[in-house]
Order: sequence, then C-alpha cells, then structure tokens
Amino acid sequence: MGHMKTTIEISDSLLREARKFAAREGVTLRMLVERGLRHVVTETKPVAPFKLRQASFKGRGLQDDLDQASWGRLRDRAYEGRGA
Repeated sequence: MGHMKTTIEISDSLLREARKFAAREGVTLRMLVERGLRHVVTETKPVAPFKLRQASFKGRGLQDDLDQASWGRLRDRAYEGRGA
C-alpha cells in the first residue's frame, strides 16, 4: 500500500486533544487520523439521489389548454368542482 504526504489544517485545540488521545492509545497521530478517516469513509453510506416517481392522474397527462397556464390557472383547475 502506497503512502502520500499531505498537509491539513485543523484547530490548535483539536490537535492538542488528538495528540493526547493518541498518546493514551499508544498510537501515532498519523495512525489516529487514518483510523478516523477510514471510519468515516466506510461507515458513511451514500445517499441515493432523489428520484421523482411517475405519478399521472387518470392517465390524461397535461391538458393542451394548460400547456402554458399560470400557477393560478393550474391551481384553479385542480380544485374545480370541489367547492373550494
């Protein structure tokens, strides 16, 4: 397994805590960072992208007279005959 050298910037207080933790655990700071990154990478499940389901009503689709209708006209048509 290859290794790549990189630089990261973290807060001074977090670095102090990480060094203390690594010393208590008997590991190097590098090992601690790798363990943390490995945990995040393997435990974080990818979120599936949103997919809009096919949902037409009574199979009639978009009505020709509503093709360029305003939102107000669409709303009025949706509630037509429903007493609203």
